[in-house]
Amino acid sequence: MVKLNKIYTRTGDDGTTALVSGPRRLKHDLRVEAYGTIDETNSAIGIARLHTAGMPDLDQMLIRIQNDLFDLGADLATPETGETPEYEPLRIVDTQVTRVEHDIDALNAALQPLKSFVLPGGSAAAAHLHLARTISRRAERLMVALSRTPDEIVSEAALKYVNRVSDFLFVAARYANDRGNADVLWVPGKNR
Repeated sequence: MVKLNKIYTRTGDDGTTALVSGPRRLKHDLRVEAYGTIDETNSAIGIARLHTAGMPDLDQMLIRIQNDLFDLGADLATPETGETPEYEPLRIVDTQVTRVEHDIDALNAALQPLKSFVLPGGSAAAAHLHLARTISRRAERLMVALSRTPDEIVSEAALKYVNRVSDFLFVAARYANDRGNADVLWVPGKNR
């Protein structure tokens, strides 16, 4: 159970933050950047959800992803050390990846095939979902960089999950654009 009795502790005033497992890292540490960008993705989805009230299926998918993104943040904030932990850390699992794949397939079934790249925009929901997508791609890049850093571990399931989330957000944006009918398509060289 999470308990947050006091919001400020002053312990971060020196430019460090504590990981769930206890050690302190600089606030610009790659691991902190990664889970901070997952949090930013989650916030962008929260803004997008202000515009999905008329799409209950999509909204329920988004709220599940928001919850999973907290799981992913907890996963990243609890680095694997190779030692037996005092408690079972929260980790992203393959069933979460599979569920997002099913959601992508469900939304995509209602869309017309693409004949061009889509410009971010259209409806308010779609524009915000595209923004969330680009933030999640940045989170993915940070997680991949972290996974390639010596002595840092990012699970395969976590990497798959963040990749699927960005794919989901692309399809969700198209779905929010009148099932793709209101997509704004890229016209190569249009303004030459």
